[in-house]
Amino acid sequence: MAAPKLDSELAGLLANLREEKPLSVYNGAVPSINPVDIFRCVITEELAKITELDASLIYPALEWTSTLEKGDLILAVPRLRVSAPAEKAASWAAAFPPSPLIKPPVATGTFLRFDYNPDILPKIVLPLILKLGPSYGLDDTNSLKSTDLTARATKKKIVIEFSSPNIAKQFHAGHLRSTIIGGFLSNLYEGAGWETIRMNYLGDWGRQYGLLAVGWKKYGDQKAFDTDPIAHLFDVYVKISADFKPEEDEFKAAGKRGENTVLLESRGLLGEAKAYFKRMEDGDEEALALWRKFRGISVEKYKTTYARLNIHFTDYSGESTVKRETMEMAERILLEKGIAEQDNGAVLIDFKKHGAKKLDVALIRNRNGTSNYLLRDIGAAIQRQLTYNMNKMIYVVMSEQEAHLQRLFKILDLMGGEYAALAGKMQHVTFGKVMGMSTRRGTVKFLDDILNDVGEAMHDVMRRNENKYQQVEDPEKVADILGISAVMVQDMSGKRINNYPFNIERMTSFEGDTGPYLQYAHARLCSIQRKAALSHDEILQADFSLLNEPHAIGLVRLLAQYPDVMGHTFKTLEPTTILTYLFRLTHQLSSSYDVLRVVGAPEGMATTIARAALYEAARQTIHCGMMLLGLSPVDRM
Repeated sequence: MAAPKLDSELAGLLANLREEKPLSVYNGAVPSINPVDIFRCVITEELAKITELDASLIYPALEWTSTLEKGDLILAVPRLRVSAPAEKAASWAAAFPPSPLIKPPVATGTFLRFDYNPDILPKIVLPLILKLGPSYGLDDTNSLKSTDLTARATKKKIVIEFSSPNIAKQFHAGHLRSTIIGGFLSNLYEGAGWETIRMNYLGDWGRQYGLLAVGWKKYGDQKAFDTDPIAHLFDVYVKISADFKPEEDEFKAAGKRGENTVLLESRGLLGEAKAYFKRMEDGDEEALALWRKFRGISVEKYKTTYARLNIHFTDYSGESTVKRETMEMAERILLEKGIAEQDNGAVLIDFKKHGAKKLDVALIRNRNGTSNYLLRDIGAAIQRQLTYNMNKMIYVVMSEQEAHLQRLFKILDLMGGEYAALAGKMQHVTFGKVMGMSTRRGTVKFLDDILNDVGEAMHDVMRRNENKYQQVEDPEKVADILGISAVMVQDMSGKRINNYPFNIERMTSFEGDTGPYLQYAHARLCSIQRKAALSHDEILQADFSLLNEPHAIGLVRLLAQYPDVMGHTFKTLEPTTILTYLFRLTHQLSSSYDVLRVVGAPEGMATTIARAALYEAARQTIHCGMMLLGLSPVDRM
């Protein structure tokens, strides 16, 4: 999508500052939505003249800094592939001409540091944020399939598979992490202009479902099911799994000894489960009716839980939706190409024969002729390509499933042609474990119980301040939102791959970088705006030149970074990048409130309006970041 034009007022300001000289805009720059790009373009233009290097090398090398003490933009001269980089840095700094937008650059070793002119910065950054509103930081200029502006604009399309709990099994911590991260990624790609398919690929097929059906026959209670279907199905599954464990242990031991397990597979509970699943695959209506009943009720229950987490799905898919003919077609290609081989009634792939020794040997069809998880995933990937013709597909699945997904990607690649092209579109976004998660149900970790426990803890904290508690319109709802924010922020605080301990006391604290603290920061800014009682138009007319205190300039410098933070997040797919930025911003805010008073500012009404505009831009930016992370910002607490 073509970048939008500069706002007329901003264009006029720049024209005046640059003596009507037009702003040179380089590849990747979107100055109409990213204020830092304005400064990058100005610096690039001057450095290209001084260095006689191509601007396409200079522009992407100008990076934002991790702390304001290091400047606003920094250039690592060695990135430009020049000799004697330290000498070059010093000579380029000395040759840089005076600019109304940039302070004279400073050479430090092989680095060039650039700082924005604080007199001009608020006039550029704050009106841009206030006018863009909820879309600040969102860049959809690279979301089109074609750069040909004469062609019909078609957005890039992505399928994101996440959450994906198993019917009748507990919604465990792994699914919670997948749900939070997948929701964030969906928001991220939608914000970048992609057509985003949010897919919940339910574990609703296979031998484990056959085992559940056998358990229902033995332990099922319709009354208990009507009262709490998910909990009762889980109880049934736990009981039948306990009955099955001796058989399962015997089966695994025989396999390790290299014994023929055909007889073991055909008798006992394993035989019953496999036979039931075979009936399902053969289209037996009685077997399928029970499956439809369990699946339908489970999905409705999941939707209620997802709604609490601000999560929704485009498609409630599942292993059951993979067509038999798609799997048979894939299996036929694999056999014909010699990728797969038959073995005692089963079909398997020996990856050692195909240059992937670490992937070992994997079954794609069981001995009794039923499909397995891997074959169903192959069929599902092919069907998604036929249905959605996506440009990219992400699987948000815990690290324990890495080998399975590597096998899936490798199989499609070995199939060649369109299937190899499909494999090239697929990405595994992985994550670590949540350690020590428990609720009042003990070791049974139901998500609703986890959220209820945290919500109750937040309600207790809110009641400690009776005056503020009375002002909250719906304290139970706000407590629930705060509790969910606590869980989600703790989950996103570190890199995805890291394990982390589930600590309810830590996550519900208002001290430190927690969900409640972030919500408090937003609510406090809302309170300032209510007390200031200024309209949006009044704020836009502020005299931004009055924002000259170091605290104010520090805030504006941070606010300007948000679009760059978004761009970096789109590359790393790490929610902690956004979260870390938001906490940097809240820390800067908390140190500013005593210095930058709004209501009753001794400097006068004009200063009150200017500071209200600054805090409103900060509130809007925090709101944007929180929404992207899947949090619901509260106005009072």
